[in-house]
Amino acid sequence: MKMKTVFLNSAKVDFDQKLDYSKFEEATEFTKYDDTVTDEQILERVQGQEVVITKEMSIGRDLILKFPASVKLICEAGTGFNNIDLDAAKQKNIAVCNVPSYSTESVGHLAITFVLMLSASLHLQQKMLDKGNYDNFSKYLQVPHYEVLGKNLGVIGGGAIGRQTIKAGLALGMNVLICDPFPQPWGDAAVQYVQLEELLKNSDFISLHCPLMPSTKHIINKETLNLVKPSAYLVNTSRGPLVNEADLVEALKTGKLAGAALDVQEVEPATPDNPLFHLDNVIMTPHIGWRRFESRQRLFNLVAVNITAFSQGKPVNIVN
Repeated sequence: MKMKTVFLNSAKVDFDQKLDYSKFEEATEFTKYDDTVTDEQILERVQGQEVVITKEMSIGRDLILKFPASVKLICEAGTGFNNIDLDAAKQKNIAVCNVPSYSTESVGHLAITFVLMLSASLHLQQKMLDKGNYDNFSKYLQVPHYEVLGKNLGVIGGGAIGRQTIKAGLALGMNVLICDPFPQPWGDAAVQYVQLEELLKNSDFISLHCPLMPSTKHIINKETLNLVKPSAYLVNTSRGPLVNEADLVEALKTGKLAGAALDVQEVEPATPDNPLFHLDNVIMTPHIGWRRFESRQRLFNLVAVNITAFSQGKPVNIVN
């Protein structure tokens, strides 16, 4: 029998209404809502449901403890699950699963795209054109312009996306420094596992790929930024709160850091008064790493796989 399933905010993924829901419909008795705003709406819509699908919605302890006994699985339609209170779910005997591999290539490729953009100052050149400044065409090049060949790529977090970023960096001839509690053999002399302090001191590009946990929140802060070279660049395609934005802004303004590319922000969505929007040495994107069409369709299909496996008593990707 198909499990009764509700997707509380499908438009977060299917924002262009181009995705195929057939895998859901094959695997579940399926209901979807474009968005669900209030706790009252959530509690109303999960009544009688066995599976609840969310995308980056805050599902806190008090709310989960009010879920009906029918709910057996919360499926986070994405990799990060810090928005769900896992202890409360366990207390209610509700399993929580995620989809850890749907956007590995997409996010890793975006991280390397940022590295290439920063090394060639493409963002600065575009901003000059937007202001009607064509000096790069009529005079000597007005902006920094570096090769990535032989540069040090520091990767904090050597999971699936971190590894994808490393592979791309190696293909570009970069040397790689990795900080991760679980070293894995690479068989490549260009890859070294190091402690965080050594990585920060020696990297030309620092790319964040670790999960958001109490131990990683604000891992980039005033103290750690003081360790980096003034010529270094920071890339974050993971979670915004890994970076203390106030400290980052200070480092960017004072020249302690050459620049940053941020697909995620400490508070999302970022508001227009965020000072990072107004710094020339910053690239800002609205959490687009996972949003390529193919990644989003893969996400939908894998959520359906998770639900099918759970219904057959063979749960996968359980995080609590």
